[in-house]
Amino acid sequence: MLSTADRKRAADMLLLAARDRKQCQQLSQIFPAIDFDDAYAIQAETIRQRVAGGAKVVGHKIGLTSKAMQRSSMIDEPDYGVLLEDMVYVDGAKIKASDFCVPRIEVELAFILDKPLKGPGVTLTDVLRATEYVVPSLELIDARVIDPRKIYDTISDNGAAAGIVLGGRPVRPHDIDLRWVGAALYKNGEIEETGLASGVMGHPAMGIAWLANKVGPHGVTLAPGHTMLSGSFTRPIWCKAGDTVQADFGPLGQVAVQFI
Repeated sequence: MLSTADRKRAADMLLLAARDRKQCQQLSQIFPAIDFDDAYAIQAETIRQRVAGGAKVVGHKIGLTSKAMQRSSMIDEPDYGVLLEDMVYVDGAKIKASDFCVPRIEVELAFILDKPLKGPGVTLTDVLRATEYVVPSLELIDARVIDPRKIYDTISDNGAAAGIVLGGRPVRPHDIDLRWVGAALYKNGEIEETGLASGVMGHPAMGIAWLANKVGPHGVTLAPGHTMLSGSFTRPIWCKAGDTVQADFGPLGQVAVQFI
């Protein structure tokens, strides 16, 4: 367990790395005693400072939802981060690669809530009832900490959250079997990854239920109007200036972003 002063020092390091687009040393090396409570407290401190500076919270993201990713990180549950308004991009946006340290893209479904969700006890059905619509998305992830990273580094670093691009065709959650939503991820016209949304805990809404139950005991409610990224069902692809990334969700349409 870290002291309050060390948690704040760690948060300041991450904020500086994000500002300067220059990765910092692993927190797990600087603070060997760091644990999960410390990591989420550091994340919360970075968000607190961002909000104090004028940022607005607009949702959450869930990561490490697949068993393979959990095993590689030596954990047995997902992690989460916070989405801020300045992370949201429109479909087809041109984004400066130089605004990030090491940008990567993942394919996800985004759930837009119209009713609050607060755990414990939130179920898949509760998530579907609380969702206004589901829409295809690309998540932009970044690492403000150098490799090799431990799970504590990633959680502290807001779950590597860096951006979200929404596009395609919104659907109501009961109008389609979300488990069988598929996507093909292209970079510069060449296919890089494919996947099914059932790769997210068997059903993408399970990621949202997990999050509500995880943060509910700490007094956090998933709010109406907020966007919830349910977790990636493809591996991330690396991006650089000049790359165009497009995800084809079939009947749900396409979403794209260009790095300049």
